[in-house]
Amino acid sequence: MAMMMGFAMNAQSGNRKMDGNRPEKEHHNPFTPAQRAELRAKKLTLALDLNDKQQKEIEKLMLAGATERQQLMTQHKADREAGKKPTQDEHFAMMNRKLDAEIATKKELRKILTAEQFAKYEQLKAKKHDFSKRGVTKFKKERRG
Repeated sequence: MAMMMGFAMNAQSGNRKMDGNRPEKEHHNPFTPAQRAELRAKKLTLALDLNDKQQKEIEKLMLAGATERQQLMTQHKADREAGKKPTQDEHFAMMNRKLDAEIATKKELRKILTAEQFAKYEQLKAKKHDFSKRGVTKFKKERRG
C-alpha cells in the first residue's frame, strides 16, 4: 500500500521539481520580455484588427510592462530565496505600484486604440477575468468535494 501511494504521488508531480517543500514548474515561462510583448501585440492585432502603427505602439507598451514585471519577479524571487518576507507596508506598496501600472497602461491603450477597439479590448479582458475566476471557483469546489 505504501509503495502504491508513493508511486501515485510521484506520478502526479509530472514535470515539476521540488524546491524545498514547494513544487514549481521547471519551465514556467521560457520567453523573454521582448518575446512576450511581441506575442501579446500579435494576439491583440488579430483580436482587434490593429493597423501596423497601432501594433508597433502596443508592442512597445507591452515591452515596457513585461520588462518591469520581469525585474520585479526577479527581485521577489531573490527576496524569497533569502527568506525575506515583505512587510504589510511593502506589500501595500507593491500592490499600489501594480495598480498604477495598470492605470497607465489603460490610458496609453485609450490613446492608441479607436473607441470600438478599446471597447472590444475591455470585453476580451473581462471575459478572460471571468474565465479565470470561474476556473478558480471550480477548482476550490473540486478540492472540497
